[in-house]
Amino acid sequence: MRLQCDVEVVSRLLPTCGLRGRGRGTRALLSLGRQPGRARGGVCLMVCTARDRAGVRYQVQDNVERFFTRFVEEGKATVRLKEPAVDVCLSKANASNLKTFLSAVRLAHQGSDVAALPLSALVPAKTSEVEKPKTKMIITSKRDYPLTKGFPYSLEHLQASYCRLARIDTRVLCLKKLRKLDLSHNHIKQLPATIGDLLFLQELNLHDNHLESFSSALCSSTLQKSLQCLDLSQNKIKALPIQFCQLRELVNLKLDDNELIRLPFKIGQLDHLRFLSAARNKLPFLPSDFRKLCLENLDLFGNPFEQPNPLLPNIQLKIPLTLLECAARATVNYRIPYGRQLLPSHLCEDLEVAKTCQCGSACLSSFIQITVTMNLHHVAHTVVLVDNMGGTEAPIICYFCSLGCYSQFLDRYLQSSADH
Repeated sequence: MRLQCDVEVVSRLLPTCGLRGRGRGTRALLSLGRQPGRARGGVCLMVCTARDRAGVRYQVQDNVERFFTRFVEEGKATVRLKEPAVDVCLSKANASNLKTFLSAVRLAHQGSDVAALPLSALVPAKTSEVEKPKTKMIITSKRDYPLTKGFPYSLEHLQASYCRLARIDTRVLCLKKLRKLDLSHNHIKQLPATIGDLLFLQELNLHDNHLESFSSALCSSTLQKSLQCLDLSQNKIKALPIQFCQLRELVNLKLDDNELIRLPFKIGQLDHLRFLSAARNKLPFLPSDFRKLCLENLDLFGNPFEQPNPLLPNIQLKIPLTLLECAARATVNYRIPYGRQLLPSHLCEDLEVAKTCQCGSACLSSFIQITVTMNLHHVAHTVVLVDNMGGTEAPIICYFCSLGCYSQFLDRYLQSSADH
């Protein structure tokens, strides 16, 4: 019976000498086996570490004073021995394996028949068995990229930059503990949907690649609950999918140096977003939902923003409203539940991108659209200048559900212009 975990052996005599344990475990391999040359009994617990691969052995039978298993579900437990007076503190163990191992130790302590115990040979541990799991790997050249050797399963942070990767290695997608993945400065053209299987991925850096799109499948994956930082800067992305704003945990989003002609329609749903940069793109204006953001830092420098003119509206208003438009507006305004089991999928998609009038009502395909000027300090504490003239204003789209709403806005706008 063997168990890999972190171990700290603490002498209970230390406090009497004014000393205390470090409180930190060392990676170790625990084995439960019989002492060589002992026909009966002699079951020992052997602890092997990288510093002492030959291991230290502790008699188990009638020698366990107490088991501490309150935190066994977290992979932690302590075995208190009578002689020597030490506590064998276990941590970072697989909870299921730990329970099985402790059960075997308890049976050995009680003197159970050795033949019924899952014993192992008490042999020195291999180096690989007592090495601390590797959690970080940084590769910065194609020469160092592992072609035949696999990646350590325990990796939480992987950087593979300047490796000329044309696609994401499937071996990387099997690293289920990854929290940070940096594949910047490569030649990646497409992202596999299986990135969404990385349950704990918090940071994804794809800076300086050849991406032309960001998959809608990724937006609907488990990344919705984990992804906090996303760097898509210096690629060839023209637009992000409507589903992009399902990545609700995003805090930091970098979109600089792409070919974006618009930002996500429902960007206001990213209520955790605090840092947004989309400098040097092709944005003519900002979406209406942009007003809902609450940012700490915003950078939109170098976009060809159009000069807004509220007096030149884009009128898509159909009078009288179609029955479909009336029904759709009512569904959104009264928050009537709907879904693909009730409505055709294309109608659901239309409802999901419903526009909001200045009066708060919804409109879908029948509306009046204008662009107005917005000072970016309304949505961000720190704003990088929009242009070389020192401006911090940008055009933003406004929608109106009726001629009446547009007329009221126009009256306020003309009055404000007259006052200035």
